[in-house]
Amino acid sequence: MPPAKKRARTYDPAKIRTAVLAQFGNVREAVGTLTPEQAALPTRLGDWTVRDLAAHIGMALGAVVRLLDEPEPPKQSGVLLDWPHAIGADAPDIAGHARDLAERNPDLAAHLADVERRFTARLAENPGTRLLATSAGALSLDDYLVTRTVELVVHTDDLNAAVPGLDIPYDRQALAAATRLLADTLAARAPGGSTEVRIPPYAVVQCVEGPRHTRGTPPNVVETDPLTWIRLATGRVSWKDALDEAKVSASGERADLGGLLPLLI
Repeated sequence: MPPAKKRARTYDPAKIRTAVLAQFGNVREAVGTLTPEQAALPTRLGDWTVRDLAAHIGMALGAVVRLLDEPEPPKQSGVLLDWPHAIGADAPDIAGHARDLAERNPDLAAHLADVERRFTARLAENPGTRLLATSAGALSLDDYLVTRTVELVVHTDDLNAAVPGLDIPYDRQALAAATRLLADTLAARAPGGSTEVRIPPYAVVQCVEGPRHTRGTPPNVVETDPLTWIRLATGRVSWKDALDEAKVSASGERADLGGLLPLLI
């Protein structure tokens, strides 16, 4: 008998909406404290400055507003786990748009506050079942909002890395959802049950083809913390560097995830 198909993870829509707004609020408040010198600092995202990055973070919610302004697709054609694979094709357009927004909005804190107001208003007007025509196909608003936690957590980490002492906090629910979505992406990309990936306290997934673990201690185990996992999944940290710096532990012959990462490019 073939193994039972894994049930897709579900997320509490109310908690996701709260988490998205909380994390965006954390970023907005921090951007309001940036000096001109800090806004001009480089980031780890190629030639993006902190100002460009802050403008791009506004796009995480602005994209929802834009998609809600478009006609609703007739039926759902994508699932949540299609999103991580689809976003790479949008990268060139995203970079150009972020720089344009940064140039057109010298007061970035005011710009982010305006984006937040429009986003909040549109959320109040639309049910979570409303379909959006995303790059990953037609997804429900509830599902698309889960992807916003990834965008916000990843770029919060980018801002913290670029500006010493900024220390933007991470909303717990946003960090949990981002961790789980990227963990499930790995499991979908490398299906199997030979390796257990643990990201306490938020996620445990089985992946990689090979002998399936059924009881006791798994023969192949990877464990790391949520932020390190997110950095690995998005290419901010390499597998080798994370191992060398003891940010991740890996035991067993099938515990090398280096060839599967990053998940987002």
